[in-house]
Amino acid sequence: MSAYQKPAKWANPRVRLFPHQVGFTAPPHDFDAAPSDFLRMAPRSVGVHGRMLHVPDYAHRLDQRKKHFGLLEEFVECMANNGADVCGQVGSNWVHASGLGVAGIRRHCEMLTDRYETPFHMAGYAMVEALHDRNVEKVALNACYHRTAWYQGTVGFLREAGFDVVWAGNFLDQGWFGSQKEIDDCIWCFDEDLLWKSFDYTAERAPGADAYLINGMSNYRRPSDGLAQRPVHHEVALEARLGTPVIGHDTALYWRIFKSLGIAPATEQGSLLSSLKG
Repeated sequence: MSAYQKPAKWANPRVRLFPHQVGFTAPPHDFDAAPSDFLRMAPRSVGVHGRMLHVPDYAHRLDQRKKHFGLLEEFVECMANNGADVCGQVGSNWVHASGLGVAGIRRHCEMLTDRYETPFHMAGYAMVEALHDRNVEKVALNACYHRTAWYQGTVGFLREAGFDVVWAGNFLDQGWFGSQKEIDDCIWCFDEDLLWKSFDYTAERAPGADAYLINGMSNYRRPSDGLAQRPVHHEVALEARLGTPVIGHDTALYWRIFKSLGIAPATEQGSLLSSLKG
């Protein structure tokens, strides 16, 4: 049993900055949009804090995710000490790279939640929870920039969780780039028109899917001002375009955090996040 106790002072609303306090972490060497995205859609009662994992030689390899998996516990303890009400881990590959399996990840999240008296959610497992909540069975995965080993890990994790993955493919499989290196050189950020094209392609390959998924945390620059936005910002338009629910790992993680807080977004969102308002 852990001897950890969350500082008692945070139970006093007079010493808290916000009624709802959220902590995020993301893979090393990425300036992550999650804290900004979540804050922009949340009610004014929400405050957000980010803390990067520190791995100086990080190179986005799956073996590094497994090796440094313990840093997630350090993050949760740090956020609990500072009065966070819930913690979220950005990055979909960490769940399958860990080798723990679906049940093992669930137990790990529950263990950290109990030990540090602060709910902890991982993007990869939040996707599983969201799909079960929406009674989804058949899915197609727009794997976007993810390398084959990355997205095949996601496919395996989803299948282990009981979902029928009827199609999956990345931007290279879809024919938008000539090599994976060209994709990697974009550093996870692409022109907005690629988002629409890639989802049209995914829908054509899997017209009977209950939901279309998008892997990871890609970003798409809108032509009007060059602002890069993640899939969560486009889900209303994508769902209207495709006539099917669209769920990204960013959306699933935000949904799970809002559920832990017991509140809903203050802005218009896609079907998953909008379900919290009901």
